[in-house]
Amino acid sequence: LRLDSATETLAVIGQADEHLGTVPWDAIIDFINGFSKPDRTPRPVRNYPRSQLAAKLRYAASGRSDFNGVTCEIGGGGIFIETTSPQSIGTDLSLELVLPDDQTQPITARGKVAWIRSREERHVFYPGMGIQFTEISDGARTRIVNMVKSLDSARSRS
Repeated sequence: LRLDSATETLAVIGQADEHLGTVPWDAIIDFINGFSKPDRTPRPVRNYPRSQLAAKLRYAASGRSDFNGVTCEIGGGGIFIETTSPQSIGTDLSLELVLPDDQTQPITARGKVAWIRSREERHVFYPGMGIQFTEISDGARTRIVNMVKSLDSARSRS
């Protein structure tokens, strides 16, 4: 087995070092969770790469006050917001995200809470909520994707 963190895949390699196939991590996780939680609906495979990044943001649900927060992960399809008080799954949010590449040009978007982690898991995974972008400009998405690629490239060199 060979793990590829950049593409989030697991490659199966034969005894003669031949490539037998590739499986996305999400498929393996969904398969395992299928045995422990039969009522769980599978998550869609991500269409964009993601990376760890602590970036400031402000978010609000309709008719509620703004919250300030920090992202833990970011990708072209959405973000993970660290919080001990996540919104409910399905909640629509307005987002304003400040990326370190240009702090004078925040990204505005809309998103929906796709999943929540209500408490810390294994001292590694912070509580919070996964947000799927529902409205984001092509330029903003490109900016995020380019930043993720740059971060992943820099991390792989170190």
